[in-house]
Amino acid sequence: MAGVYMAGDFRNGTTIEMDGGVFRVVEFQHVKPGKGAAFVRTKLKNVMTGAVLERTFNPSDKYPGAEIEKKTMQYLYNDGELYYFMDNETYDQMPLNKEDIGDCLKYLKENMEVTMLSFKGKVFAVEPPIFVELEVTYTEPGFAGNTTTTSGKPATLETGLELQVPMFINIGDILRIDTRTCEYMERV
Repeated sequence: MAGVYMAGDFRNGTTIEMDGGVFRVVEFQHVKPGKGAAFVRTKLKNVMTGAVLERTFNPSDKYPGAEIEKKTMQYLYNDGELYYFMDNETYDQMPLNKEDIGDCLKYLKENMEVTMLSFKGKVFAVEPPIFVELEVTYTEPGFAGNTTTTSGKPATLETGLELQVPMFINIGDILRIDTRTCEYMERV
């Protein structure tokens, strides 16, 4: 059981049940005005719908913690509509659609291990590894001596992801990408 949280104990990542939904604390701020009672200002994300709301709480308000299950699964393939993942422990396969996968889709390639987040059996998020290595499938040719621009150039990676890369990157290069920021880290 996840226990009960008082609003005064909220931290980023705290997950609670509230108003019939499950919410994760994205931002919080304890406010103690000169006059009046202290309060907690938060930004909450509904883990099922993705909607973000701002709400203030009395620090002594109590909410039940939501038990979020995390499971490592391996991406197998997609058949156009559905993306199939395999449970690494039971070898059961689970199909998900694009909406279930969300942002992870732009990093997803076969045999990649991802983390499935679910609440009461319903998957609400698929998290890629923090760093992924993807091949450049298209970018304009780089050329020596063009070091005046620091912004780089656009590149398309094997998953369809587009991002800015340094001028020396070429088609066929393997790049390490930070999935938290969607930024180029280094050429592998």
